[in-house]
Amino acid sequence: MAESVVDGHLIEHRTGGRMLLSGGFLEVRRDDVRLPDGSTATREFVQHPGAVAIIPLLDDGRRVLVRQHRYPVAKVLLEWPAGKLDAGEDPLHCAMRELREETGYSARQWALAGDIHNAAAYSSETIRLYFARGLVAGNQVPDVGEFVETVCLTEAQLLALDLRGELPDVKTLVGLLWLQQLHSGQRSCDWIDVPSGTAHDVPSRLP
Repeated sequence: MAESVVDGHLIEHRTGGRMLLSGGFLEVRRDDVRLPDGSTATREFVQHPGAVAIIPLLDDGRRVLVRQHRYPVAKVLLEWPAGKLDAGEDPLHCAMRELREETGYSARQWALAGDIHNAAAYSSETIRLYFARGLVAGNQVPDVGEFVETVCLTEAQLLALDLRGELPDVKTLVGLLWLQQLHSGQRSCDWIDVPSGTAHDVPSRLP
């Protein structure tokens, strides 16, 4: 955890702890911490490897999203394509792979949008968001046991869904806001070109 002199009166320091549960890729931990006033407490949280999400921009003004069932909330959600990082994986490489796997699209240009902590009170997960444009259609290659449906919508349609309470996914709402800021000039980004062929040749997830 990064510290600063300004925030010293707020920082909690880990003094010990243990893992409560280790799953397929998540860990549940209980840490002992020393609070700013010198007292002690425990913090239970999920240790997550991190993830990426992609905001894919079609040339015709529509945006590429996916619909999938999210078991913990028992709902089918509309989301930006996303996926978790493999150990040691470069986030941009992961984003390219996930876009191809979930939607079939590859992109000729990429730009970093930013990072979000979507559940900082109980999870270490950081999601890195990317913009992607110059999309080229291809075939989906989802992971075994992954069932997703590709949907292409305009920003106006996404905003209408949000106003009706039908766009509850945090990363999707943040990405929509950042996309609007990008178009209005409030947010800037640096686009990078993907070498010819790379967009189609991103390997699948390693075993």
